Amino acid sequence: MFITGFPAGMLACNCYVLAPCEGADAIVVDPGQRATAALRRILDEHRLTPAAVLLTHGHIDHIWSAQKVADTYGCPAFIHPADRFMLTDPIKGFGRGLFGGLARMAVGAMFREPRQVVELDRDGDKIELGGITVAVDHTPGHTPGSVVFRVEQGPQQVAFTGDTLFRSSVGRTDLPGGSGRDLLESIVTKLLVLDDDTLVLPGHGDRSTIGTERHTNPFLEGLTP
Repeated sequence: MFITGFPAGMLACNCYVLAPCEGADAIVVDPGQRATAALRRILDEHRLTPAAVLLTHGHIDHIWSAQKVADTYGCPAFIHPADRFMLTDPIKGFGRGLFGGLARMAVGAMFREPRQVVELDRDGDKIELGGITVAVDHTPGHTPGSVVFRVEQGPQQVAFTGDTLFRSSVGRTDLPGGSGRDLLESIVTKLLVLDDDTLVLPGHGDRSTIGTERHTNPFLEGLTP
């Protein structure tokens, strides 16, 4: 399987591209602010055509370019229904600070839903996209509609964790809809049950593995599934 990614925008949100092989249909995960130019270069270089846009949650740094990418390539965007409202109202509920500043930048932009939106309303569901089977785990905490996407890469599992789990950290829970209790429960029941060699591709920062986070992440100390 082909997997690559790059940080996009002011908050360096990781946008990922995965496909069975070069010259095939592809999946785009979290195309954020200013993601389109770098994304186009990857797609052209590897002769890939997006079959779906997957959104780990609705925060603006993750969904900024979702409508443009989905509609340009005529593919659906997948998001949990609890976060769908952010596709058209990304500044709702955000206050001061860096995140709020980014949201306020969006006032001058026109946000609308992609023409095709599919709601990820079934926890544990598996969907077939571009020749890849994607498992969807609902992981509320960072937002009510946060999800983790899992795929198989040979013998190894890969988890796109969005802002639920990072290398040596976890997602913030002080924004509207956040819950520290829900976040830790999601991590314990949906992520710490995975094999140690499961690759973690987070929404920000460097990659990790479940085993590394299980044993070294200070926010997970003492937590067991």
